[in-house]
Amino acid sequence: MSERRLIIAIDGPAGAGKSTVARHLAAHFGLLNLETGAMYRAFALKALRCRIDPDDSEGLHQLAASTDIALEPTRAGNRVLLDGAEVTDLIRDAEVTQAASRVSVHPAIRSWMVDLQREMGKAGGVVMEGRDIGTVVFPDADIKFFLDASPEARSQRRYEQAAGPISITASSDGSQENGKAQDEVTRELHERDERDRNRAQSPLRPAPDAIVIDSTSLTLEQVLDRIESVVNEKLARAGSY
Repeated sequence: MSERRLIIAIDGPAGAGKSTVARHLAAHFGLLNLETGAMYRAFALKALRCRIDPDDSEGLHQLAASTDIALEPTRAGNRVLLDGAEVTDLIRDAEVTQAASRVSVHPAIRSWMVDLQREMGKAGGVVMEGRDIGTVVFPDADIKFFLDASPEARSQRRYEQAAGPISITASSDGSQENGKAQDEVTRELHERDERDRNRAQSPLRPAPDAIVIDSTSLTLEQVLDRIESVVNEKLARAGSY
């Protein structure tokens, strides 16, 4: 293992539990949690503010040139800064989340974001979750996980998350999907899956060396136990991180 500290990559579809697991690992192992989804939502928020259509590739590309996004870790989680102003709570809006999924399909925007993410995580000591961390952003990550679950399970968990205790899918988007009919939640999840899996650049898929975990029939504790054991084994072999 190199002098660079540990990098953990967590990929998977919407609602699979990536954000919950990443937050836990960061706190448990003293790592920085780099929320790639929050970065896309921050950019989507700016696009909406500037009245740029999330499907307008050229307009978004021009906007990116004058956009600065940063994450500042705190004990309560990351502060998200957009052009120097905090937007941590503003990016949790459901409209922003949907727009983020749309802006993320554009190759120019993904390339720009990948450069930002690599710069943030180049020194290691990070856990990054997203949809192409182990395949594109950090293909040389020390440990790669791909979290998945059936569409029905992910839809049900998203529908229930606002009303109940934190579940395996307590997403960082913070959207209050219990206010929607479940069929609407299912439809939106399906649409997002289609965009993520079929986009031209870095479509959603497990890295060849990723550890795939299907949480359809697992509890949060079972998922975390399995992931922690893998990380602990890696650290024991390396001696440090």
